[in-house]
Amino acid sequence: MGLRFKQVLLLVLYVSLLNINVNAEHEKETSQRLRTAPRWNEGSGVIDGSGTEHIFSNNEMGNWKGGNNRVSVSTVAFFTMAMAAATGLGAVPFFFVELDPQLAGICNGMAAGVMLAASFDLIQEGQGHGSGSWVVLGILAGGIFIWLCKKFLEQYGEVSMLDLKGAEAAKVILVVGIMTLHSFGEGSGVGVSFAGSKGLSQGILVTLAIAVHNIPEGLAVSMVLASRGVSPQNAMLWSVITSLPQPIVAVPSFICADAFNKFLPFATGFAAGCMIWMVIAEVLPDGFKEASPSHVASAATLSVAFMEALGAVFEHLSHNYNAEDASGFFISLLFGLGPLLGGIALVAFALTFRLQHALLTGVASGIAFVLGAWRPLQLLLSSKMGIFPLLFLFGTGSAFVHLSTSVTMKLGIRKKTSANALSAVTGFSVSALTLQSILACVAVALHALSEGLALGVAAPKAYGLGRHMVLPVSLHGFPRGAAVASCIYGATDSWHASLLSAAFIGFMGPSSAIGAILAGIDYSGLNHVMVFACGGLFPCFASIVRRAVKLDKRKSIFGLTVGVVFASVCLTCTKLVCLHTPYCNSAPEAVR
Repeated sequence: MGLRFKQVLLLVLYVSLLNINVNAEHEKETSQRLRTAPRWNEGSGVIDGSGTEHIFSNNEMGNWKGGNNRVSVSTVAFFTMAMAAATGLGAVPFFFVELDPQLAGICNGMAAGVMLAASFDLIQEGQGHGSGSWVVLGILAGGIFIWLCKKFLEQYGEVSMLDLKGAEAAKVILVVGIMTLHSFGEGSGVGVSFAGSKGLSQGILVTLAIAVHNIPEGLAVSMVLASRGVSPQNAMLWSVITSLPQPIVAVPSFICADAFNKFLPFATGFAAGCMIWMVIAEVLPDGFKEASPSHVASAATLSVAFMEALGAVFEHLSHNYNAEDASGFFISLLFGLGPLLGGIALVAFALTFRLQHALLTGVASGIAFVLGAWRPLQLLLSSKMGIFPLLFLFGTGSAFVHLSTSVTMKLGIRKKTSANALSAVTGFSVSALTLQSILACVAVALHALSEGLALGVAAPKAYGLGRHMVLPVSLHGFPRGAAVASCIYGATDSWHASLLSAAFIGFMGPSSAIGAILAGIDYSGLNHVMVFACGGLFPCFASIVRRAVKLDKRKSIFGLTVGVVFASVCLTCTKLVCLHTPYCNSAPEAVR
């Protein structure tokens, strides 16, 4: 055991020396050519990341800040197709969850809330583009139209769709048709935004808003389908189909923006009228049949509140729009891509080579230890923080997480139903190892939140919509997703749970980054938050690796070594990418 300990100690020392070498090279390079965020000088010029000054005319300065106003048709088509594809993400939960009757009723309530909120948004959008009388006329016409469609389907006789027949098929046809119909108005709005004065940057912001809005709408369509026994694959397919009018309409509305502006009030009112009628006549009554009215009403109310809050955030952004916000949001969302890719890579590797629990747990612990040590070492070696404040914050984070996890484990043990099974408050059983792994993932989530705050401060400074930060930001999050997926897969042997945990960690970073952008915080104090979060990784994963050593010492130590090397390589590559290329000159603190 002493020999193994010496080997691990030598490996850690090697990683530290590697980090010192990279930092020394970075300082040398910085002294020769300092890279900072682009900034305006006192005249009409811009100083870019390498210190070079560019002189622009007034029109050229507008293009630098807001992007090129001349947008191609292919660009509009590409972004709106990606926006429509986001609807399919709403069906993802149904690949992992089977609906019982009670949950199906609640899902109908959630779908009703999403549709009602979407109809409110359509009405507001129509009123913003023209006379309110046309919106009212559209609402009445939509209600009459959907009522006539229902009567037609009833008289037509036995209709079928997918594996459904009769009345259930007719309801699904109406829901899918209505959600498809309302996408015409959204597609038109996106096309008009690309044709506006701010061009590409404003169009991307509106596209991003509707793409995020499409996910709960896809969830609503999938809930209606899944509650009637439709497979997740078909639910995802039909969710995407309901949004296909968005790219189809966006291109002609971009070309003929004025004509589509005049048509929007009636079209949005028509779609809203269809949805309101369908929710009251079909979706809510179906929910009341399966679940209690209070549960259905609560689900619908929460869905409306969520959608309206989402709309309020993007309305605030559109009113206080600037190119920095567009860049920041774009990069913040990409920050979640790295952990997801890391989780997918780890799961694929584990399934291919049938990796054992001890090895996977060792890999997760090795990655976590490097993630926990990387930022404090950088701050210490670059003299940005003294050793005593750093040790205090690091120790406080470790003590806080250790105390929290210990109390949670003791509470779980009090509710144990067998020697190795813990019964959670919700009623389902979870093993002690799984609970421990979940708590370790919570510590990683805390680390991701702190990194996201730093990114939220830095990302708005990235010019060119942050395209130069995509590679380093993704590399930086890659080991975090691998650590979480490895930890959960080793405890549960479920690749579904592993991918969900990686997706959850991928969601945490962008959430805190977007929160930082909206709050307008600066970089002061974030180093302290990150050191505190780094300290929280060690007690959680130390207990996990101790358990793994008891199971299989040789495999767990090998996995620990692999994890340390893997995370060190990923973070060192990120450092080198930022050092020798212009990738990170817009926001160096986000990935340093």
